[in-house]
Amino acid sequence: MISTLLVANRGEIAHRVFRTCAELGIRTVAVHSDADEDALHTRVADAAVRLPGATPAETYLRGDLIVKAALAAGADAVHPGYGFLSENPDFARVVLDAGLLWIGPPPAAIEAMASKTRAKELMGVAPLGEVTEADLPVLVKAAAGGGGRGMRVVRRLADLPAALAGAAAEAASAFGDGEVFVEPYVERGRHVEVQILADTHGTVWTLGTRDCSLQRRHQKVIEEAPAPGLTPRLTEELYALAVRAARAVSYVGAGTVEFLVADGRAHFLEMNTRLQVEHPVTEAVFGLDLVAEQLRVAEGHPLPATPPAARGHAVEARLYAEDPAHDWAPQTGTLHRLAVPAGVRLDTGYTDGDTIGVHYDPMLAKAVAHAPTRAEALRRLAGALERAEIHGPVTNRDLLVRSLRHPEFADGPPDTGFYDRHLAELTRPAPDVHAPLAAALADAHGRSRFGGWRNVPAQPQTKRYEVAGEEIEVRYRHTRRGPVADGVRVVHVDARTVVLEVDGVRRRFEVARYGDQVYVGATRLTALPRFPDPAAQLAPGSLLAPMPGTVVRVADGLTEGSAVTAGQPLIWLEAMKMQHQITAPAAGTLTALHARPGQQVEPGLLLAVVQPA
Repeated sequence: MISTLLVANRGEIAHRVFRTCAELGIRTVAVHSDADEDALHTRVADAAVRLPGATPAETYLRGDLIVKAALAAGADAVHPGYGFLSENPDFARVVLDAGLLWIGPPPAAIEAMASKTRAKELMGVAPLGEVTEADLPVLVKAAAGGGGRGMRVVRRLADLPAALAGAAAEAASAFGDGEVFVEPYVERGRHVEVQILADTHGTVWTLGTRDCSLQRRHQKVIEEAPAPGLTPRLTEELYALAVRAARAVSYVGAGTVEFLVADGRAHFLEMNTRLQVEHPVTEAVFGLDLVAEQLRVAEGHPLPATPPAARGHAVEARLYAEDPAHDWAPQTGTLHRLAVPAGVRLDTGYTDGDTIGVHYDPMLAKAVAHAPTRAEALRRLAGALERAEIHGPVTNRDLLVRSLRHPEFADGPPDTGFYDRHLAELTRPAPDVHAPLAAALADAHGRSRFGGWRNVPAQPQTKRYEVAGEEIEVRYRHTRRGPVADGVRVVHVDARTVVLEVDGVRRRFEVARYGDQVYVGATRLTALPRFPDPAAQLAPGSLLAPMPGTVVRVADGLTEGSAVTAGQPLIWLEAMKMQHQITAPAAGTLTALHARPGQQVEPGLLLAVVQPA
């Protein structure tokens, strides 16, 4: 029996595993980098061990340090979580060699499936060798790991060398393994997967299907179970292939077999030999705790002959600190508030006041809704996200709500090209038109000592805000009866709540303020000074760092005075495990270059200047 478990991971997955351990009476041990010293997973664990350093390579990818931490803390088992070393057979062997119980499949099974190239060979599917024009488009993929890192779509043969180099660098940074391969890229296919669970007694469960087709940068955004619109024949074929993959490597524990479904056919992609981010939708549909099942299997307990029956539909949305309207740029800063209405499951690695840093994935939380039907589950999750309090960096919340309500997605089934077709409309700003007035009235009430009215006619009060990139000026007047705004009846005002009546309809606005950031419901505003700062003006063509990160590359031969073309990649930043290109905004001459490889940058730092031709 497991008495003390170390989770070789961080964030929401470590927190999620610890929750199950607490229910089972198992003591817990966290590991943490210096950047995660005060992270939620370190605070909820019974014990925590420091891994010196901040980057994944220094900390969560150091299997030797993690095993040393487990032994020092008296753990008798290690759960790998997902990402980092979760699919590293050498790490599994080190854990076992140290006399610890490994919560996962045998190292040989991980080794057989951890490399996507070897897994495809095992399933009779070979990656592409020499790529020709006839093969395009193709997808470059990392052989190790997942999560969309180390992946590039190539539509021109001339772009292949750069895609291979970029994918390899990203994969090496995220997984410690830079091997990549090339396979055909199927347009408008569906990403469908099968959850499996196998014990040491020969039983293999298939726990339904999941659809994970809504993706950005090949990383899943919205997942659901069961996958909608599959025929019974195709579903049985997916189950059979999943069991075949599991039995081929004598699999034990929880795993996922992933497929691309197109034209009614299933194409094997890979087998993930670990728990997946999207496992909660399967838990909701089957009424299981997959982490608890992992632990029981590792202890040697047999599974029942058949799994429990599925019921209803579940959908999960990944809430990211990122800006979908600006190339999905990750965001950092203080998460002041994160809360969703009751009835929706929230898995997160953050609490109010935590800092979102630059070293790790920008996912804040997973929100999961379960209901008798797909339509009800989508409606429940969209409504909960819309009402959620998310105060801090920019997030993809609005994108999630609009995606869940989009007719193409709601009518289903979706495909992987959804965001390619609809991103512009899904990210079009649509702030609440009365939010600036509510913010201004609440701010004035909070600052006023005498209710704000005077015995003489008051001059109009003005307040300026930036909302969704647009500057808006609010005007209102204080009177003996309270504040007055044209076309709007002000029913109630205090520092946190404003009630307005427009055309006979009353609406209540909850207002929160953190410095110059103001949140009115789901609308995020920035209070602007009365007079703009003249020092904030920048030369035309200035290229600023869009996010905090590290400069990993500057274009070969690029120096001040170089001629550049519009859209030419100039600088590569790495932030939150992804690489981002800074491109020339127009054809012209590079008149300044401040970026240097290895340089740490903050948002707004001037990297270069391109003088337009």
